[in-house]
Amino acid sequence: MEMGRIPVHMSQRSIIIVEDQAEVAEMLAEMVRVCGYNAVTCDISQTALGLIAEHDTAIVLLDIMMPDVSGIEILTTLRQDVTHTQIPVILISALSLPMDIHNGLAAGANAYLTKPVNFQELKRLIEQLANQ
Repeated sequence: MEMGRIPVHMSQRSIIIVEDQAEVAEMLAEMVRVCGYNAVTCDISQTALGLIAEHDTAIVLLDIMMPDVSGIEILTTLRQDVTHTQIPVILISALSLPMDIHNGLAAGANAYLTKPVNFQELKRLIEQLANQ
């Protein structure tokens, strides 16, 4: 089941948030809005690909441990699709071992944040990646 979508304002780019925990998704959405972007959330990995295609996507925030398809699999799919290869992806996960972080970055993520997400770090990454 897909979470409620925030209406897109044409003057703002969107950050797609793929997160299956509703409270975490809402917290990330609020952080994204404070950074000046539209927040579009979904709790099903496969829905993310359609949302990325239909919005002016600036960045994707992608949880790794999803109930349907792993965030790593979605990231791999994005990196193989020529229309989406340049969209920055920030993996967000409770998995915090060095090997987990290495695997996420090796799969093509631009950055990796562990939960709970620090707002200042997320804001810094959004500013850095959105202006590439």
